[in-house]
Formats: sequence, C-alpha cells, structure tokens
Amino acid sequence: MAMALYTPGLGYYANDTAKFGVLPTSGSDFVTAPEISPVFGQLLAVQIAEALSRTGTREVWEFGAGTGALALQVLDELQRLGVQLERYTIVDLSGTLRARQQTTLAGHGTKVVWASELPAQMRGVVIGNEVLDAMPVQLLARKGGVWHERGVALQGGELVWADQPTQLRPPMDVQGEHDYVTEIHQQGEAFIRTLGAHLVQGAVFLIDYGFGESEYYHPQRHMGTMVCHRLHQMDDNPLVELGLKDITAHVNFTGTAVAAQDAGFDVLGYTTQAHFLINCGLQAKLDALDTAGRVMAVKLMMEHEMGELFKVIGLSKGVDAWDTLGFVHGDRSHRL
Repeated sequence: MAMALYTPGLGYYANDTAKFGVLPTSGSDFVTAPEISPVFGQLLAVQIAEALSRTGTREVWEFGAGTGALALQVLDELQRLGVQLERYTIVDLSGTLRARQQTTLAGHGTKVVWASELPAQMRGVVIGNEVLDAMPVQLLARKGGVWHERGVALQGGELVWADQPTQLRPPMDVQGEHDYVTEIHQQGEAFIRTLGAHLVQGAVFLIDYGFGESEYYHPQRHMGTMVCHRLHQMDDNPLVELGLKDITAHVNFTGTAVAAQDAGFDVLGYTTQAHFLINCGLQAKLDALDTAGRVMAVKLMMEHEMGELFKVIGLSKGVDAWDTLGFVHGDRSHRL
C-alpha cells in the first residue's frame, strides 16, 4: 500500500493525476469536504480560533493539505475573525500537490510555509482532514480459525494475494469462527505517537471516516474496510491500476485515542462531523447562503452523505483540557 501510494513519481500521491474534484469529468477520483463547500473550512476555523486562544499559540499545522482548499478557507476565515496568526505550516509528502497548494495560497504570502520534517518542538493547532485514512495499513485474514497477514506476491506476471500465518492480531477479539478480513493501523497510530513526541503545547483536530473499535471489528464486518477510488467509483482490488487510484481504509478511532493518550495527549472529544459542524455554527452559515450553496453545504451534515460516517477527534497537550466548542453536544468519547 505504501509503494502504491507514495513511490516517487509513480505512487498515487506522488504523481500528477487530478485526484480531488466534485465530478469525474475533471479527471478526479473523489471529493473531500473542502471541495464540497467552503463552509467546512470556515467552521473548522471557528474551532481553530478557540483552540489557539485556549492553548496560547499562534501557529496552525496542516497535514496532507490536498489542493490547498481547506487551508485557504481556514486562513480567510481566521483573517475575517481577526485572529492574529503567525504562521500556517503545511506538511505534505506530495510534490505535485504542494505546487497546487502554493498557487492556491499565494494570496496569503509568506504566512504560509511548507515543512518536510517536524521540528524538535511544535506549538500550535494541528489539523488533518482525511489524512489517517491514507496511511498504509496491514491486512489480516482469519482463515479456518488461523490468523494470517495478507501480503502480495507475483504469480505468472500478475500480482496476487499471498497469506502467511502471523502472530499479529486485531486489537480486540473478533467473535465467531467464520473467515474474516480486517486491517490494523500501526502506521497511523505511530503517526499520533510521533506527533505527541513533537507537540509540546497545543491541540489536534483530525477528521476522517471510521468507527470506534467495537464497531470496526464487529463480527459482521468480515470483509474489512479497504477500498479503492478512481473516477468517483469504488472497487475492492488494489492490485490493479497501481498508482492510478486511491487505496484507503477506515480509521479505528479507538486506536487513535489510545495512541494519543500513550503519547501524553488528553482527548478533548469525539463526535460525528455533523455534530461538530453544528456545534461550530453551521445553522448561521446555512441561513446566509443562497439555495445552491445551501444544497452543497448540507451534504457535510446529512447522515447519508458525510455527516455520520465522518468523525472528528480532538486532542490537547501541554495545556488544561477545556469544554471544546466542537464537542459541546453529541460527544461520543464514551463509545471509544
């Protein structure tokens, strides 16, 4: 998965295909919330503004900034709110996306900078929209009651699945004796621990699709969550069209929260994207939009669109936890 996504010049996130867009006619493969409506970034900026004030910091860090659309929305709204931001730092592995970001964010001048590695100490508010789902996972397959790690082999000139017995296990027992395929998120959880090792004062807000552990490893979820995206269509075969389509898996937010606590973070809250955006002032934004804008913005909160599947987790470090705006209603931390 790491090779298919990140091999320089060849991997999906390392080549110059369109990737992000509302319609397949643009050559894009999927759409993210900032492309659906600028309301997403504007409301996230409201939460960021509160977090900057509460943590006493003046810098925002964004991981995996995509086209730069979210950064632009956040920067414009923070400016409108009168927030005195010192720096907006983007960390992105994709050189081609970085070029698009630089074009998109040119109007904010030298306030926006790019980093290829983390400093020894970071202070500020960290955000990441659909970052964890793009981190390589390991596949586990229970066959005949025996757990295997699922890898890839070359057979007759074609890539095929190849399973080997393993001591690796999901983080909780999966009830039943039936065959079962799932993922474990060692790299994503390592990212959280690395972030904890560098962030000495600040907060983190991560938005992604996923579940808590008991739902993620439910006995009925026997085919796992890994899927591929190309031209706004999904399939479940990552072994073909390498580098031409996205490969992704849902996030185990319990694992994220546990890794965060192990790294010294406090969990500020965990809720659906719908609840988070409503808490941050979605209704007032909708009231100010014309009909076309409102139709797009409500997709961010509708249950059958992004509102329920997408979750937001908030973390803090080096500061006292507070009743965070985005989680004041509908907090689901108890489900982690």
